[in-house]
This record gives sequence, C-alpha cells and structure tokens, in this order.
Amino acid sequence: MLKTLGPLHTPDLLYVLASMGHGDDLALVDANFPAISTARRLVRLDGADLPDALAACLQLLPLDTFVENPVVGMQQVHAPNEFPEVQQLCQAVIDQAEGRHVPLLGIERSAFYTRAKEAFAVVVTSERRLYGDIIVKKGVVKPG
Repeated sequence: MLKTLGPLHTPDLLYVLASMGHGDDLALVDANFPAISTARRLVRLDGADLPDALAACLQLLPLDTFVENPVVGMQQVHAPNEFPEVQQLCQAVIDQAEGRHVPLLGIERSAFYTRAKEAFAVVVTSERRLYGDIIVKKGVVKPG
C-alpha cells in the first residue's frame, strides 16, 4: 500500500497509467466485454464497478483537452440516444475529476469495439450493468 492511493490503484493499473502518453486511449469495460481477446494490454480490476474504476483512473490521469470528445461510451443498440444509468454515473465522475463538464459522447457498438482494440490498454471491471463501457483519452500532465 502507498499513501494517498486507493485500493484500486493496483501495481498493474499504475504501470499502465504511467506508461501512457498524451493522446493514448484507455478502455474501461464491463464484465461482459471480450477484454482478453480485445486488449493489447489488459488490467483486471476484479470486484470494482465501472464508476469506481473510472474515478481511480481519473484521480491520476488528466483528460485530453486537444480533442473535442476525450470520453466516449458504447451506445445502447436498442436506444442509441439514451445514456444508461452506469454511463450517467460515469458522467458525474468525469465532471468531478475534471472540475468542469466534459460531455460523454455515445458511439455505435462496433465503432467502440474498433477503438477498444486500438486502445493502449483495456481495464476490465466486474461491472454487471449493461453498456458499462467507456474510453478515455489521456491528456497532458502540466508542470507545477
């Protein structure tokens, strides 16, 4: 254990977050997502739900301010214009971590899978709510 880090800041997660560069994507996915067959690098956060895993990551990782949509979520197939509850909870986590509103953009399911395959890493959670899948783009850690 280290001071100021939470229990979800596992050695594997810390290594991946520290290894990422500006503009790299990190996919955080639910328990149903095919993470092992998708991931270039895989981090398991067994027992964590998506909002808690996202909060742990955003405690250490700034969002990219050079792109229009630094956070995307998988759209529901049956209701693409509605955000599921789990993504609504993630929106609150994002806004709190950034200290401003950063809208979560929904993208089509197959487009999400394509982006997840290209992501620097995939963090698989134990999230059981459907469509608990988002991708965040790492920004710049500013000096000072």
